Amino acid sequence: MTREEKATVIEDLTSQLADSSTIYLADISGLNATATSDLRRACFKANVKLAVVKNTLLAKAMEASDKEFGELPEVLKGNTSLMFSEVGNAPAKLIKNFRKKSDKPLLKGAFVEEAVYIGDENLDALVSIKSKEEMIGEIIGLLQSPAKNVISGLKSGGGKLAGILKTLSERE
Repeated sequence: MTREEKATVIEDLTSQLADSSTIYLADISGLNATATSDLRRACFKANVKLAVVKNTLLAKAMEASDKEFGELPEVLKGNTSLMFSEVGNAPAKLIKNFRKKSDKPLLKGAFVEEAVYIGDENLDALVSIKSKEEMIGEIIGLLQSPAKNVISGLKSGGGKLAGILKTLSERE
């Protein structure tokens, strides 16, 4: 690979890192061709972009990026696959589901909304991260709950009052 090609790859990686808020680094070495193809298919269905990159080029792209990746460049050893996603927990769910059939891919690290996770032991924590849409839905549900309680209280109170008036009118 010539210097110009490397510079182009670093530039492309830097722009991808800048555009994405969710970046996962995984080790997929040891997967055979069929398993790798299945993983790529699963990534496509989950709207996760999967790319295998050279560690040195990715490290240089991380340096050139405006984002603070913390300890992520330190995990760039061995085979590294890069996963980009719009949803914070999509790659983690994908990795966890894929591991039901195989012991790979291993999570090396993740960058999710400016938070850095290092190591495979963080996979369960990453799976439980809620997406932006899920959080908005929960907040709307919480905001609607008090209003629903007031309305149901008013409706039931009106029914009680009407029942009392009806009973009093029947007595006379």
